[in-house]
Amino acid sequence: MSKSSNQKLKLLYLYQILNQSSDEDHPITVPELIDRLGSYDIKAERKSIYDDLEALRTFGVDVQNRKGKSAGWFIGKRDFELPELKLLVDAVQSSRFITRKKSDALIHKLEGLASIHQARQLQRQVYVSQRIKVMNESIYYNVDKLHTAIAAHRVITFRYFDYNAAKQKVFRREGGRYTVSPYGLIWNNENYYLVAYSAADEQMRHYRVDKMDEIAVTCLPRQGEDRYAQFDLASYGQKHFGMFSGEEAMVTLRCENHMAGVILDRFGRDVILIPQEGDKFTVTLPVVLSPQFFGWLFGLEGNVVLTAPQWAVDTYRNKLSDVSALYP
Repeated sequence: MSKSSNQKLKLLYLYQILNQSSDEDHPITVPELIDRLGSYDIKAERKSIYDDLEALRTFGVDVQNRKGKSAGWFIGKRDFELPELKLLVDAVQSSRFITRKKSDALIHKLEGLASIHQARQLQRQVYVSQRIKVMNESIYYNVDKLHTAIAAHRVITFRYFDYNAAKQKVFRREGGRYTVSPYGLIWNNENYYLVAYSAADEQMRHYRVDKMDEIAVTCLPRQGEDRYAQFDLASYGQKHFGMFSGEEAMVTLRCENHMAGVILDRFGRDVILIPQEGDKFTVTLPVVLSPQFFGWLFGLEGNVVLTAPQWAVDTYRNKLSDVSALYP
C-alpha cells in the first residue's frame, strides 16, 4: 500500500500532538501517539516513533519520558511557563485600552502556547472580573502605527474625538486633522497615551490612543529633535496626574510619616523626604496642577497638605470653595 501524502509531515504532526495535548500531568503513550498519527492518515511503528522523539530532542524540544503508573511522553519546558501565561492573560484582560473582542483574541493566542489541559486554567482566568473596556476596536493597530512612526522619526496626522451621550464619535476641530511629532507612548491610569510635540504651538501634548482615528505616518521628519534628545518620558508621565494638562509647578507637600509609602509609590524612590517635627516630613517635587492632582490631594484627607508655592495653595483653596458652593 502506498504511503499517503501526509507521511512526509509525520515529524511535524508528532510535535503538534505533543505540544497541544501533553504536559507533565498528561503524558501520552507511544500506542496513543501512533493512533493519533493514524487520524492524520500517517502510518507509524513503535521504533520509528522513538527515533522521531529523539529527533525532536536533538532539535531542542524538551521531550520527556515518564515511566511507572502514569507512563508516557510529554513536552516539559516550554517558552512560557503556566504561571507566566496566567500573568499575561490577566494583564490583557485587565488592560482597559484593549477592547473585549481583541482581549478574547489575544487570550486565545496565549492559550495556544500551553497544552489544551493547561489552557483550561487560562480560560478560568478570563472571568476574574467584569472590567470596563474601551469601545475603539482599532486601538490595537493604532499602537502599532505609532511605534512605527516613533522608530522612524516621522510626523503623524490623525483625527481626535470624544463620545457623546449616544456613544457616537464627535470629532474635535470639526474633524480637522492634528499634525504632531510622536515622542513616546505612556500607559497611565489604565489608558494608553501618545506624548508628542506640536510644532503649531511649540508645546508638548498628549492624546489618548483610543480616541485617535485615521492615523497616518507621513514622510516628514520628526520636528523638535533637540527637545526630543532631552525629553524624559517617565518624568512627563509622573508629573501629569491622569494625563490631564495644567500649569507645572515645583510644589512642597507636608505629609504624615505613615504616608511615606504613598509618596514613594506615586513619585518614585528618588524623591527626598525631609523629616519634620510631629511625625511629619516634607517633600518638594514638580507636578502639573491639574484637577486630577487636586483630586488626589483631597483623597488623602489631610494626611498630605500642599504648603507651597502660595499661588498653588490659593488655587486649591478656590477650587475647594467652588465645589463646596455646589452643596449648599
